[in-house]
Amino acid sequence: MGFAEKFVASLQSSNLRDDAFHHDLDAIAAAALAGDLGSLLCRVKYADGTINKLFEGNSGNLTQLLRIWTARVIQKGRERKWVEEGAAWDAHAAQALYRRVAERSLAYWLDGKCTNCSGTGISSSRQICAPCKGIGRAEINGGGFERERTLDMVSDLEGLLQAHHGRAAGRLGQF
Repeated sequence: MGFAEKFVASLQSSNLRDDAFHHDLDAIAAAALAGDLGSLLCRVKYADGTINKLFEGNSGNLTQLLRIWTARVIQKGRERKWVEEGAAWDAHAAQALYRRVAERSLAYWLDGKCTNCSGTGISSSRQICAPCKGIGRAEINGGGFERERTLDMVSDLEGLLQAHHGRAAGRLGQF
């Protein structure tokens, strides 16, 4: 069982006592101690509303994540020189690009399933889903440049989450 499964199981627990016989709280504590953006990513992706099938989720966590992620994408876009920001118009266009990439990458990372097959890769007629070609992932819309930057940021999000899971799993072993 991976850390994400232990985390979700802890969130579903009805007994969060912390004593010699009860250990359901350990995964939540490990996630908190591992800290950083990965903890917020884990909460938004796995905990906010998905457990109880309440699709509203915790909008406060999602809002905070979007704000932090947008700032990080802007920083990475400038560091990687995605757009030359010489004139005021260029800076305005760059900001718009960074925000679109941040929003699209976060939305795709949170739920990038193909809408036609619901992520199964198989259509209702038991054929391979034509829009996703059986992969189960939706296609990212937009031009090639923006699409590549979005995929790059999706990869960064996944890397942040996996690094967080590794740190939290290490902390979990300390309990």
